[in-house]
Amino acid sequence: MAKTDSTGSTWRYRWAHRQNDRRQRTFRDADEAWRRRDDELRRLRTLAGSFQGSAEAGVGLPIELAPGEVVFWTLPAAQLVEVRHTAVLPAPELTVDPDPPALRPRRPEGLKVTDAGLAVLTNRRLVLLGGRGRRDWAYGRMTGLAHDPAAPVTLIQVLDRRRTSGLLLPTGAVADFRFKLTLAFADAIEQRAAVVAQLDELIAEHAQVQPFRPGIVTPAQARLSARVPGGRRTVAVAAALALVVPAMLFESDPPVRPGSDVASAATPAATATPAPRPVAPAVRVETTLAPKPRKKNSPAPTPSRSRTAAPQPAGEPRCGAPANPFGYDFCGDGYRVRRPAARTCEFFDCAPGFWSGSGYLVQCRDGMLSLTGGQREACAGQGGVRRIVHT
Repeated sequence: MAKTDSTGSTWRYRWAHRQNDRRQRTFRDADEAWRRRDDELRRLRTLAGSFQGSAEAGVGLPIELAPGEVVFWTLPAAQLVEVRHTAVLPAPELTVDPDPPALRPRRPEGLKVTDAGLAVLTNRRLVLLGGRGRRDWAYGRMTGLAHDPAAPVTLIQVLDRRRTSGLLLPTGAVADFRFKLTLAFADAIEQRAAVVAQLDELIAEHAQVQPFRPGIVTPAQARLSARVPGGRRTVAVAAALALVVPAMLFESDPPVRPGSDVASAATPAATATPAPRPVAPAVRVETTLAPKPRKKNSPAPTPSRSRTAAPQPAGEPRCGAPANPFGYDFCGDGYRVRRPAARTCEFFDCAPGFWSGSGYLVQCRDGMLSLTGGQREACAGQGGVRRIVHT
């Protein structure tokens, strides 16, 4: 027997099942992406706190370490590149990039490979032990540092060398090398605490955008527009077409039937005569269709506007807010929403009695949206206010 409730229909159950399935899939994808980035941030934070080298790591390497110098990292597949033209690189910065871009294994134009060998990262310098000799980049003499955002290349400028040079690495080792180079340089200038504080801030900001598990949609929340494939959007398009098509027919010219005066005027006489008479040019007759008479006391038809909101740009940041056509986000800038759109609860999880609120939109601690912002007891039943919704 088909399930029914007080609504007396089974399509509401199908609608609720589709909505809950879609919400759960969206939540799982967002939660998986959030956890991947959280694990990477915490890995970098652990590495920054425990990053240290040892003199024993340099045993067996064809390099002589200075007193107090320790080895942090080695890579045997590095290539030495030099810039063909004069370049001025930006000053070295202690910036951590937890989301490195996708790199292609290519050599940018303007660079030439001059050697290859073993790259060694110590607490005082970066060294390449190549087949043609040794190339050093001391941190104390470093004046410029640049990581190519599209290629696995890092360029370095130092005071004791005129030409800019650097390393071309395998793409799989680039992210680890760049982060450890930042830590080694920060350790050399006694600023490792700044890198650790930056990672702590990134972890705290990332925790604020953790996705919430969506609430369960019940069959009683289904609207009649859900019975139409495409929902309200289909209804809006059909209403627009119902207005546009009659208007186009109303403005178009009526067809000219064969045998009419216009057709006969436009067609020359078929019978040849000794002296053909000039034929008058065809005249286009403009006719207007009379509108249908309205019934008595019937209101005049008024064109209705589609209520479908403009789609939100795909690249626009929302800071953890679900995708919605109203431009609502949690980024902390913009205008507060005091009159939310009628479809707000279709994209957000609204607290009970949402529309009875008289403030502005806020997100409560349990992830629910409430219209009680600015009031003394805002989100009283949801653990308090977490953040404000802006548009």
